Amino acid sequence: MNPARTRFPRNAAAPTYAGTASGPAPGWSRIAPQTGVAVELEPGDRLTVLDPLGEQVSDLYLVAAGDPAEVFSAGRTTDFGNSIYVSTGSRLWSNRSQVMADVVDDTVGVHDLTLTPCSQATFDLLYPEFDGAPHPSCFANLCGALAPFGVDPDSIGSTLNVFMDVWTDARGELHIDPPPTRPGDRFTIEARMPVVVGVTACSAEKSNNGTCTPIDWLVERAEL
Repeated sequence: MNPARTRFPRNAAAPTYAGTASGPAPGWSRIAPQTGVAVELEPGDRLTVLDPLGEQVSDLYLVAAGDPAEVFSAGRTTDFGNSIYVSTGSRLWSNRSQVMADVVDDTVGVHDLTLTPCSQATFDLLYPEFDGAPHPSCFANLCGALAPFGVDPDSIGSTLNVFMDVWTDARGELHIDPPPTRPGDRFTIEARMPVVVGVTACSAEKSNNGTCTPIDWLVERAEL
């Protein structure tokens, strides 16, 4: 079992959410299955990523607005937080050791910092049943969403894989279990610098208990 479940125990029901399979709640936006978007945030703005149907991963990747060479660093986030797990109170750091955002709300407590976003190579190597056929991927979706902001594909590294249940056994082998999310579970970050956030509804069936579903999102702007 993922040790994050012990470190960040979940004792409450999922928050009430008015969205359904047919559409998001009023004021929210929806990312269709196996697609992605880019969201611009100013300091103090909050971005909430929500699983409307349950058992769906969302990859997040942060880039400094106006300076695409400064990007989210899973390594520094792990190093400076002294943990491979993030939840409420964690800080998300850049490759230049600057705080990009803080995690301010989390109803799940199970997220991954170890794996790269799924790519065509992922499906070629780990999904032999697809026989090399083209497949949507988080990497391709992040590339497409962030390209207008000057982000080169080679600069997109390991993502924050929200709701992804990855754990390591005593031999160091990785295991991926279905996301533990229920409809309405959410994860919120608050920007500490101007950033562009790539957000996906993960494309990898094995990461989402066999079925890829939408992700809903909401931005709450900081009060001026």
